[in-house]
Amino acid sequence: MLEYKVIEVSTVSEEVLEEVLNEWTEKDWNFEGMQFAMRESSKRPSMAFVIFTRESVTKGSE
Repeated sequence: MLEYKVIEVSTVSEEVLEEVLNEWTEKDWNFEGMQFAMRESSKRPSMAFVIFTRESVTKGSE
């Protein structure tokens, strides 16, 4: 079964995004993608959502 993790990033900068990517891939999560929320008045994103997946370990038989 596939498990998802979504990390909301409110400070969108190179350093913060690298930190999130390195932290969660180190914890055996696989990077799947990134979505940005934009403001109409700015060309820079106001927020980012970083998406990770991993195979979950199911306990017992279902």
